[in-house]
Amino acid sequence: MRVVFVHGACVRDGSWWWHRTAGLLQERGVRSVAPALPSCGEAGVPGGGGGPGLAEDVAAVRQVLLDGDEPTVVVAHSYGGIVTAEAAADVGSVRHLVLTSSYLPEVGQSLSEFGDGGPAPYLDVDPDAGTFGVRPELLVDTFLQDCGPDVRAQAANHLARQSLRVTGQPVGAAAWQQVPSTYVVCGRDRGTPPRLQREFARRAGGVVELDAGHHPFLSRPAAVRDLLLGL
Repeated sequence: MRVVFVHGACVRDGSWWWHRTAGLLQERGVRSVAPALPSCGEAGVPGGGGGPGLAEDVAAVRQVLLDGDEPTVVVAHSYGGIVTAEAAADVGSVRHLVLTSSYLPEVGQSLSEFGDGGPAPYLDVDPDAGTFGVRPELLVDTFLQDCGPDVRAQAANHLARQSLRVTGQPVGAAAWQQVPSTYVVCGRDRGTPPRLQREFARRAGGVVELDAGHHPFLSRPAAVRDLLLGL
């Protein structure tokens, strides 16, 4: 088994966000990989109005999923669920999807349809540049309040400005309709309210709730490891 971790919006270096859980999985002989998302500037082209969008993110993740036939669990975090819905469709090696504080879009839905009726206060949107990002001063209190000081100190170095157009681009497939899925509700999440997560989770095959903030793979890596090994 291998695990493919698809990170969320406005960050880069998915392997850093995933590293605490990856290390525990490696100890059990399970390898994992975290693909780069071009819309976050991870392919050498900065995000922006003319920069990479959802299609490029989907292609990047799909290429990793198609690289071999080893049974694969995809862990999609936040925006990563939008990417995974299309990227994992019709990939025979994908055996399970784990949506963490994330989304299960129908064909034709986009990220913007899963909001709470208004712009999130923790986001800085620049329509002229065509980018959006997390306000650094709100990063810890919103997303990392249950993480240790080492994670909090390093996280801001792994933020990114992302192409704004990914928020409105619809997905062309819905892999969760084909593949068994588990939704992880993060009960202490201050970014995506738990009440919304529970609504999103209704489309998943199973639901697990963790007493964790937005990044349980950083704050509770052993719990995430055990969940994945149980699959």
